[in-house]
Amino acid sequence: MADTFKVLTLNSISGVGLKRFPPERYQVGNEVKAPDAILVRSHDMHKMDIPSQVKVIGRAGAGTNNIPVEKMNERGVPVFNAPGANANAVKELVIAGLLIAARNLKPALDFVGGLKGDDKAINLVVEQGKKQFSGTELPRHSLGVIGLGKIGSLVADAAIKLGMNVIGYDPEITVDAAWSLPSQVKKAHSIEEVLKSCEYVTMHVPLLDLTRNLINAERLKLMKPGAILLNFSREGIVDNAVVVEALAAKHLRHYVCDFPARALLGQPQVIALPHLGASTREAEDNCAVMVVDQVREFLENGNIVNAVNFANVAMARESPYRIGIANANVPNMLGQISTAMAKAGLNIHNMLNKSRGEMAYTLVDVDSAVTPEVVTRIGEIDGVLSVRYLPLEGH
Repeated sequence: MADTFKVLTLNSISGVGLKRFPPERYQVGNEVKAPDAILVRSHDMHKMDIPSQVKVIGRAGAGTNNIPVEKMNERGVPVFNAPGANANAVKELVIAGLLIAARNLKPALDFVGGLKGDDKAINLVVEQGKKQFSGTELPRHSLGVIGLGKIGSLVADAAIKLGMNVIGYDPEITVDAAWSLPSQVKKAHSIEEVLKSCEYVTMHVPLLDLTRNLINAERLKLMKPGAILLNFSREGIVDNAVVVEALAAKHLRHYVCDFPARALLGQPQVIALPHLGASTREAEDNCAVMVVDQVREFLENGNIVNAVNFANVAMARESPYRIGIANANVPNMLGQISTAMAKAGLNIHNMLNKSRGEMAYTLVDVDSAVTPEVVTRIGEIDGVLSVRYLPLEGH
């Protein structure tokens, strides 16, 4: 009989995704005890006592700052996310931010909200006041895109279709991202080159130690007078204090972001949205579907796709008997695993091992059933973090 699994949900997860868990094999809910897997969106897990039997964590979104990834590394627990699933939603919000800033729509809306009187009086005030909200059109202006992953590439493509000139910078662009990037995007060799060249600059990088305050006082000084800065990545990418100073000095025209903060409140040239990047029904469905499929594939077949702490390790089954092993990336690990199996009389049919940083993961298909004693013996190898036996149903 196939294993059954318990999945704890810490936030409201789209039902479109949750329906992909077969009910005869999965118990899913926000009060599940002793879970095998946890699904999360924004819940802060850093202070949470994560049960020891948890085998995998799935984040229905891109960022994993709310998950204690390092602690999960110590247990050999993969942390999945859903890269690109909300990319279109974020792209649309970035384009909306561009238009709101370029056409001076925020103060215009505030102006209309304060109108009083009958239609004749309103029309008179509107005709007298609308000139102060004159804006600029996007075509022939330059947009700098810092970070050319899925979102950055979609933003670049949309901006080109709006008639803008696009300059992009990403020192770690992936092959897949490079293939999807429009050919019209001009490649920059540094962040400084982008900032000096563009009237609009949009940020699409993850928040890491290297990217915290990526836009600081020195770099802001390089931007064109009257430039517009957009940040739909993470709050810490931009130094809010120096942005406020640049706005007060009229060096920046607008700062558009998805992260309200105390330093930004009350600033007339700040357009701050309440973290709406992925807040569409479609994005929530897409994220849930992607992460549920990844969690299922790991629990049932041991395959890892889109984990933030492990390399992608996916192997087609060539035997009903499979073992998945998470281990530290140290020498002779495969040799020790193979020796343990050989001593148990197991013939290795197929094996795949990949590493990422300090973490490694091994999938092994063998030609005969694996006893609990063999699993225990492999788990006792120094450096092995977790071992799972994954036979197909009926074996």
